[in-house]
Amino acid sequence: MTRSGRIPLLIVGGGIGGLATALAASQAGIHAHVIEKSQEFAEIGAGLQLAPNAMRALDHLGIYQDLRRHAFFPKKLVLMDALTAEPVVTLNVGEKFQAHFGYPYIVVHRGDLLSTELEACRASALITLESNKEAVHIEDLYDGARVTCSDGSVYECDALIGADGLRSRVRRFVHDDGDPICAQCMCYRGAIPIEQAPPESDLENMTVWVGPDIHFAQYVIHHGTVFNQVAVFESHRYQEGSDDWGSPDEFAEHFSHVHPRLRAAAATIKFDRRWPMFDRRPIDNWTRNRITLLGDAAHPMFQYLAQGANQALEDAACLRDKLQDSGGDFSRAFLAYQNVRIPRTARVQNAARFAGELFHVQGAGRAFRNLLLAKRTEDDVEHLDWIWGYRGCE
Repeated sequence: MTRSGRIPLLIVGGGIGGLATALAASQAGIHAHVIEKSQEFAEIGAGLQLAPNAMRALDHLGIYQDLRRHAFFPKKLVLMDALTAEPVVTLNVGEKFQAHFGYPYIVVHRGDLLSTELEACRASALITLESNKEAVHIEDLYDGARVTCSDGSVYECDALIGADGLRSRVRRFVHDDGDPICAQCMCYRGAIPIEQAPPESDLENMTVWVGPDIHFAQYVIHHGTVFNQVAVFESHRYQEGSDDWGSPDEFAEHFSHVHPRLRAAAATIKFDRRWPMFDRRPIDNWTRNRITLLGDAAHPMFQYLAQGANQALEDAACLRDKLQDSGGDFSRAFLAYQNVRIPRTARVQNAARFAGELFHVQGAGRAFRNLLLAKRTEDDVEHLDWIWGYRGCE
């Protein structure tokens, strides 16, 4: 089916970043049409951490208060040594923290965030949502773009935004930098009912265990009913182009030497789906005429700083402002948007890589890390202003 007429703004990808972008465009008075390749708008995975910078962006987009109803508010963020079960460093995210940043640090189910966005999108007369539409071919019309989907449908638009994730087709068209880069790390998840949480689990705080070549995150989500757990380890059997690495047996080897408390938690991890970890190097251009990128399509990053979705939300908030400022000039808006966002997201991408090295360090490096971080008090937040206090889109 070929669609007649021309869409003002087409967004490829209906995940967290794509729906946030649709909201941003609608607030700028622009009709946005979202196409999503899956049969329905849904998120894979369970938990999601949203720091104050993401909360500020959600407020900017008008859904902050709605999301708060689904949020769990941890009292502290705790970094634990995986071998000794001793705290390495603790950050209080209570009243003083919120007064400093203006917003809380929350954890939510990814589906709860997407549902909040979907509800807001469906309430807007300026947003159209279509699922089961996989973009397979992109053309630059200079004053717009043309997108062809796998079912033969064709969309012409005045502007196109690729929010289609790590393996973005739109990115390949705008800036083909090859395949994503594998970190040689494997991730497995183990979200379980709260009543099945392992003994001695900390249900009040957001905890990340760190150890040689491993880390393990735990926190409560979904109205206090689900205990989310994520385990990551660096594979010693990685082979490029092969899936024969990062197996459950290798997982068991990595977690056989940790503290018994963490071993008990690791025993609840599920192996029905493997999640190899990838990112890309920062690039210096996201835009081709009236086509641009957003979220993981623009700046995929490792999860060590829990900033992937946070940065996509920042992108959308920034894009809203640039669309408003441009008076309908998409080319001008997209260039202004990327000039703000590229330096910011590149810094976060690089910091996430460094955080992974810090989490997984071995031997004397582990002892030095623990000693260095132990000097931080639980109310010391100024060193985090650059990431969580970001106001670049205001």
